[in-house]
Amino acid sequence: MNMEETQIEAGENNRDIEVAPALITVHPTQNSVALAVGSDLRVFDLRGNCGVSLVDDSAEPFHKDSIRAIRYSKSGKLLVSAGDDKLVKIWSTDSWSCTSSVCSEKRVSAVAISNDELYVCFADKFGVVWVVDLDELDGHKSLVNKKAAPLLAHYCSIITSLEFSPDGQFILSADRDFKIRVTVFPKKPLDGAHEIQSFCLGHTEFVSCLAFICTVDYPQGFLVSGSGDSTVRLWDITSGTLLDTCEVGARAELLESSGSDEACSTVTDLCTIADSSLIAVAIQSLQGIMLLTCDLASQTLHVIKVVPIMGESFIPTCLGSSSCAELLWMVTGVSKLHGSDYNSLARVRVLSSVSKSNLNSSDSELIVLGDDQVPGAEKLLEQLQGKVSIEEKFFLAAAEAVKTAMCKLLIKKHYPSEKRDFRKRTRNDKKLQQ
Repeated sequence: MNMEETQIEAGENNRDIEVAPALITVHPTQNSVALAVGSDLRVFDLRGNCGVSLVDDSAEPFHKDSIRAIRYSKSGKLLVSAGDDKLVKIWSTDSWSCTSSVCSEKRVSAVAISNDELYVCFADKFGVVWVVDLDELDGHKSLVNKKAAPLLAHYCSIITSLEFSPDGQFILSADRDFKIRVTVFPKKPLDGAHEIQSFCLGHTEFVSCLAFICTVDYPQGFLVSGSGDSTVRLWDITSGTLLDTCEVGARAELLESSGSDEACSTVTDLCTIADSSLIAVAIQSLQGIMLLTCDLASQTLHVIKVVPIMGESFIPTCLGSSSCAELLWMVTGVSKLHGSDYNSLARVRVLSSVSKSNLNSSDSELIVLGDDQVPGAEKLLEQLQGKVSIEEKFFLAAAEAVKTAMCKLLIKKHYPSEKRDFRKRTRNDKKLQQ
C-alpha cells in the first residue's frame, strides 16, 4: 500500500512541475507581435510603437493558466489564444478586445483559423478537434457557456499541431502517436468532418509542429513537419507520400555518438518564410536556429546553415514571421520554472535579412539584431519580456525544463506488466464505479 501511495504521489508531483514554453506569433503584415508566457498574453503594436492593453469583459476574463497556443488569422483581424484553463479566447485586433470566450471540455493544445476566417478550430488533450462558427458570435456577448462542435478525433492521442492547407480545402492534425492526419474540411463543419484524405506516416516519435511551403510557382505548397525523432520531413498531403527526410539533429551535431540522449534534438518549432523555400528550425538543444531550403522542383530538403545566437544562452521555444518583412522573430522562456523567483521568463530576439536572396548563398549575411535594432526597440522588449532583467542561468534552466516537460507529455511511456495492472486498478473511471 505504501508503494502505491508513493507512486500516486509521484504522478501528482510530475503534474505540478509541468511548465509551458513561451510562444510568439507575428501579425501577417507585421502590424503587431504577440507573446504568451504562462497565463500572460502580451501584445505590442508596431504601427503605433506602443504596448497594447487588452480588454476582456467576458464572464471568464483573461487566462488563468498557461497559454498553449496563440495565432493570428490570415488577414490579421483576429488573434486566438487558448490553453490549460480550457478557454479559447478570440480577440479583435482592431479594438484589442476579447469578442468571445469559448469553453473547452479539456485543456487546449493547438488552434487554427480557417483561411476565410469563418471558423476557429482547437484541439484538446483528449485528442478531439472542435470547431467554432464565428458567424454565430456576437462581438458584445461572451459565449462562455456555449460549447463548440466536435469536428474530428484522434482517439485519445494528444494533438500537438493544427494547420489549414493553403487553399483551405484540408485541415491537418498531428499527434503524439507519430502521425499526421489530412482531413477534408467540410462545407458544414458543425456537422463534423468525415472524409479523410490521407495519413502522412513516417515519423518515429511524436510530431511536434507543422508548416506549409508555398511559392508563386507552387501555390498549393508542400507540408513540412518536425518531430521528436530529430527530423524534418517533406510531404505531399494529397497522397500522404513522404518526399524527403532531413536529419537535422545529426546535421547540427547535437547527437552524442552513443545516441544516449534521445530527446536532445527534438524539433520544437518550424517557421516557413512567405513566398520562399526557406524554413527556420528550432531544435531543443541548439542555441540558435537551423535554416533549410526546399527545392520544390526536385522535392528535396537541404540544410543551408546553422545561425548561432552568440553572447547568451538562447534556445528558442517558438518562431514567427510575417508575410511582408524579412525578419524572423524568436522567443525563449517558460512559465512556472521550478526554483526560480520569477513567475515567467521570456527573451525575444530577431534575425534579419531572411529573404529569397539568401536561399542559394551559404556566404550570405544573416544578422541577429541587437536590442536597439529590433522594431520597437526598448518599448517592445519591455512589453513582451517584462521590466525585470533576468539572469542568463535561468534561461538555461528554462531550456532544460521545457525539454523535460515535453518528454513527459509527449513521449509515450512503456510500463512493465505489473505497473500496467496497477495503473488499471487506479484509473479514475474505475474509482467512480467502485
